[in-house]
Amino acid sequence: MLYNIISGDIMKKLNELMDVDYDIEINGIKINSKEINKGDLFVCTDMGTLDRHEFIDDAINRGASAIIVKKDVEKKSVPIIKVSNPNELLPKLCSKFYDEPESKLTMIGVTGTDGKTSVATMIQTLLGNDICGYIGTNGYSCSKFNKDTNNTTPDSDKLYGYLDEFIKSGCKYTSMEVCSEALMRGRVKGIKYDISVLTNITSEHLNIHGTLENYVKDKCKLFSQTKSNGYCILNKDDEHFIEAYNASNCKVLTYGKDTDNDLYFKDIKLFPGRNLFTIVYKNKEYKIDSPMGGLFNIYNLCAAILVLFTLGYNFEYIEKQIPHIHVSGRLELINMGQDFYVMVDYAHTPNGITKLLEYVKLLPIKRSIVVIGQAGERDPYKRKYVGEIVAKNSNHAIFTYEDPRSEDPKDIIDMMIENIKDLNNYEIIIDRSKAIKKAIDIAKKEDMVLILGKGNETYEKLKDKTIYFNDIEEAKKYLKERLEKVTNN
Repeated sequence: MLYNIISGDIMKKLNELMDVDYDIEINGIKINSKEINKGDLFVCTDMGTLDRHEFIDDAINRGASAIIVKKDVEKKSVPIIKVSNPNELLPKLCSKFYDEPESKLTMIGVTGTDGKTSVATMIQTLLGNDICGYIGTNGYSCSKFNKDTNNTTPDSDKLYGYLDEFIKSGCKYTSMEVCSEALMRGRVKGIKYDISVLTNITSEHLNIHGTLENYVKDKCKLFSQTKSNGYCILNKDDEHFIEAYNASNCKVLTYGKDTDNDLYFKDIKLFPGRNLFTIVYKNKEYKIDSPMGGLFNIYNLCAAILVLFTLGYNFEYIEKQIPHIHVSGRLELINMGQDFYVMVDYAHTPNGITKLLEYVKLLPIKRSIVVIGQAGERDPYKRKYVGEIVAKNSNHAIFTYEDPRSEDPKDIIDMMIENIKDLNNYEIIIDRSKAIKKAIDIAKKEDMVLILGKGNETYEKLKDKTIYFNDIEEAKKYLKERLEKVTNN
């Protein structure tokens, strides 16, 4: 590997990365022209609605040293290299550029409609963030850093760089979320996973995949990308288990509630922010005291524990790590001394919301007050089901905006209330900050305020701009205001 003596950055010659005559120095690989630095290779990948060939001149103006294209392009001031499939070539180029970092790490991939972030984070926590990196919705991190990402599963030009950072930080493992769109678009096609995990599959992202059948098929690509001597760890209680099983390319281990699983759970006791249960693995019973509430988090933790067992860790090691589990923005209880509960959670799918509200019903609370919206430019088919689920399973619902993007938030909310117009337990407050304030203002002793959909995200994508916004901070602000009023009175 060559390094730029001045900056310390990696450099490679173009003819080291692919079979061409050009010995041009390449300082980086990019697919977004706005991110080009001097000496970068610009790859015109196909993103469906976005044609990156339109940004070739911009990339050259920013300093690109060569361009990879699929279409015929007029002669430019830098080499233009035409290939049949830039999408397939990209991960190969990135792997070579960073000296195949994926082969130096034990790669653990987690997919599913719900629970990816929780399971991937739990795996990192159980292994230890000094030896395990995390990539997913909450960014990419290890003990040395915690950085933001734009996508749950990054494009190859960023992904392989993250893996290289993990190696330089002393990591031996990577625990990463693998989303359906990444699998569909081939972002991780160059990676063979040592262990892959299925949480669950329910209808989602049909605006991208077209049909549930396509969505399931794309999800299951992860299991065919697992090494033949690796392990596929599957939730046997999921309705799409058999499709995942049939796609698996190696030994399958299962987890669930029934005794025919490789790891199963029993003797469940649920509390706010806590689960007590027993797991059985290889005919041995182990008692678990988990800081993550909800039946769904029992499934999530069982998946993570089974990964650790598969890697050869014993329960004594795992047990010491469990109290440290915390998944930012998932079942985030906010306690500022108020006499009611406030919880922030990322749940935004019909299945995730249903499971969360089922859990809340089991808790010793009086009323549930839910603040929720649905994202613009995303799956519109689920909106009416989400609205119906929330209204029929909570005492009071407040519908608001959630990353409306180019859509009118009122139109999104109208779709959410399509099936519940005869109910009287909901209201519409389009401004999300005001919606959170109203929920906290009307809460009474032993009520539960649930703020759903965003978790610990720090933005709202509006029609013409992106603003800083964080549900947890908003909740704390209005809790503080309410508590100060009580004190002053």
